[in-house]
Amino acid sequence: MTKKIYVLDTSVYLTDADALTSYGINDILIPFKVLEEIDNHKKRQDSVGSNARKIIRKLDSLREKGSLYKGIRISKGKGLVSVKNCENINSSVLPSDFDIKIPDNEIISVALNEKKINPKRKIIVVSRDINMRVKCDALGMQTEDYIIGQVVKDTTHLYAGFSTHLIDDQIIDQFYAGEDIFLEEENLKLEPNEFLMLVSNSNEKKTALAKFVSYIKPLKRINGEYKKGIWGVKPRNKEQAFALELLLDPDIKIVTLVGKAGSGKTLLAIAAGLAQVVEDTKESRYRKLVVSRPIQPLGKDIGYLPGSMEEKMTPWLAPIQDNLQYLMGNDKETLVMYAAQGIIEIEALTYIRGRSIANAFIIIDEAQNLTAHELKTIITRVGEETKIVLTGDIEQIDNVYVDETSNGLAYAVEKFKTHELSGHVTLTKGERSKVATLAAKIL
Repeated sequence: MTKKIYVLDTSVYLTDADALTSYGINDILIPFKVLEEIDNHKKRQDSVGSNARKIIRKLDSLREKGSLYKGIRISKGKGLVSVKNCENINSSVLPSDFDIKIPDNEIISVALNEKKINPKRKIIVVSRDINMRVKCDALGMQTEDYIIGQVVKDTTHLYAGFSTHLIDDQIIDQFYAGEDIFLEEENLKLEPNEFLMLVSNSNEKKTALAKFVSYIKPLKRINGEYKKGIWGVKPRNKEQAFALELLLDPDIKIVTLVGKAGSGKTLLAIAAGLAQVVEDTKESRYRKLVVSRPIQPLGKDIGYLPGSMEEKMTPWLAPIQDNLQYLMGNDKETLVMYAAQGIIEIEALTYIRGRSIANAFIIIDEAQNLTAHELKTIITRVGEETKIVLTGDIEQIDNVYVDETSNGLAYAVEKFKTHELSGHVTLTKGERSKVATLAAKIL
């Protein structure tokens, strides 16, 4: 079988610095323009900058074994990696209106030239950039997305934390009567802390909500007390009730909440945090509430904004402030007091990294904009007696280096779902307002 040649775009290396080792015995070709673009990102203080620095160090270490110009074996059992520029490209392989001064086009031109030089070998351009893949396809180049980091095939396969199960009518009666109900693994595959709707097989309107813990433990009833509300917030649907069940369970240390805009994920998380931190300070479960979110701008980066660091952070932290003020009844003085005492911390995720936070209720909002590496960096800093909650909408991603199936939030949902220490709920209904619900549905 003839080895393939993969031409990896800059976006691939900035997503995964270990991408060189992802293609087995096949060879990797790096256009010189990719090295220049990687160099432009190496000073960034985020995962993109970290990946840029890591791949540069990797290539530099490979140089000890040979020449990147001639090609170097990546490792035992792997292919060769080489760097080529567009100086000696045969102009006949390029379309007449092809502007080689455009960075993407320069990278594509190297691939086109390689296809001309090695007609018997399959040349594949790999890019996270959709338009780059469209361009390649239009020019007759085989192209594909970098899917190594994807934890599920598509969003329909993402674990929802909830399932429906048909069961005998009398078992539902027994469940309501307080009897222990056990499920057998051969009849139903469930994850720890997964929620269930038990439906009578003789009357579909007869149902019961339960939480599955394990096959050796009985099904748990959903705590009815939560219907009264937590910190003034009442669950408006079963998914919100499930979320509160997880948020208020001290044995569940990692909670992931996925939902569209207005589904209540952030509000519920902050309400649960306040209830366990400041509602009764003498018997509070956690010492402080830490709320943060990644700085992922829709427009220009934070450095372009005028003012001090605190003033620059305000636009990104404003949604958290809005939720806190709503829950505090717009009592700004009390909120300021809690902040001054360190009971409530609101800050950008940049300043969470590197810390070891113990005895705290941590909420990471907009976690869908994190990479898997960033998520690992954050969660591994969690100290003793700390609970961490990740919230976000995987359909609203502003980070160009992740997508619906490879972002940190989806990664956490899939990787933690088999552990009793964690729980997940997907919130499906919008409860912010009728307008917000309609907008999320049709726009």
